[in-house]
Amino acid sequence: MRKSTPKKRIILPDPKYNDQMVTKFVNNLMLTGKKNIAFNVFYDAIDIVSEKTSENGLDVFKKALANVTPAVEVRSRRIGGATFQIPSEIRPGRKMSIGMKNLIKYSRKRHEKSMCQKLASEIMAGYKEEGAAFKRKEDTHRMAEANKAFSHFKF
Repeated sequence: MRKSTPKKRIILPDPKYNDQMVTKFVNNLMLTGKKNIAFNVFYDAIDIVSEKTSENGLDVFKKALANVTPAVEVRSRRIGGATFQIPSEIRPGRKMSIGMKNLIKYSRKRHEKSMCQKLASEIMAGYKEEGAAFKRKEDTHRMAEANKAFSHFKF
C-alpha cells in the first residue's frame, strides 16, 4: 500500500454492562444513526433472554455470539481460467464482525412482533446451537471442508 494503515478507532464500552463488544454489536444493529433506539432494543432483548433462560442475559448473548461465529471461510481465486473456492482462516476482528452481522441479519428476518423479541429469540437459538445464524456458520464450515483440496492455493 502507498499509505500507512489507518489507526484503529477506539470504541467506548456501553453504559449498562461496560463492555466494548456490546457497543460494537449495537453499532451494527443501529439504523440511520439512531443509536439510542438500538441500545434500547439490545437491552430489552437481553432482559427477555434473561427472563426466559433464568441465566445472565449477557453471558447467554456472548455464548450465542461465539456459537454463530465462523472460523473459516471460502474465497474465490482465479487460477488458469478456472475459479476455485479456497478455504482460509478468518482473522479475529473479521470473525467477530461476521458473527454479529449474521445474528442481526437473521433476527431481522424472523416473524415476531418487535425487533427486541426477534433478537432475543435469535440469541436464544444461537445459544442452543440452532437457528438461521448458526446454520449459516455450519454451511460456511461445510463449504470450506468440501473445498479443502484447494487449500494449497493460498493467497
